[in-house]
Amino acid sequence: MVRADEALVGRDTPLRVTRPHLVFGTALEGPFEDTAQVAYFALGCFWGAERRFFETPGVMSTSVGYQGGFTPNPTYEEVCSGRTGHAETVRVVFNPDVVSYESLVGVFFESHDPTQGYRQGNDIGTQYRSAIYVTDDAQAEIAREVAARYSRRLRDAGYSEVTTEIAPAGPFYLAEEYHQQYLVANPNGYCGLGGTGVSCPVGVL
Repeated sequence: MVRADEALVGRDTPLRVTRPHLVFGTALEGPFEDTAQVAYFALGCFWGAERRFFETPGVMSTSVGYQGGFTPNPTYEEVCSGRTGHAETVRVVFNPDVVSYESLVGVFFESHDPTQGYRQGNDIGTQYRSAIYVTDDAQAEIAREVAARYSRRLRDAGYSEVTTEIAPAGPFYLAEEYHQQYLVANPNGYCGLGGTGVSCPVGVL
């Protein structure tokens, strides 16, 4: 992982995506209903990861971007250089009356292999690491509890330790327009996402 003093400088101007969400038809950055909540998940290449979430009932919007690093407003090429510290991340806006945060954490864990460190399948680099960026203490507690349960199941199935980073959500920098809902615009596009086949226990003590 790059150190903060080694990271690229970045820029002050944020990227804006003006076109609407290709599934929901809404603006990527809202406004959303007052009851909406936000979650952030990194689980490898964000093209397939975003699709997993916008296909989940109760999710109101998704967008992809860069989070967890040092460089402000990075480009895709900068993130892929490994010199920003960011992970490819999906921002999930959801209705908690329809889908719980715990259930979304379950979708996250079942959609990738969280034991691979700085890679996901053939995608290698710190930007592909497994991470949950939490917005408050309640999300942090749920994420840690589900991670612990799933870690036990993975060990029983012969997998190594979970490497998922659970950390406070820092700035989320929107990715370029062509990355947003990529697999809707490109139905035959690349998706390297694959789970372990081990179910994640949610709603279980």
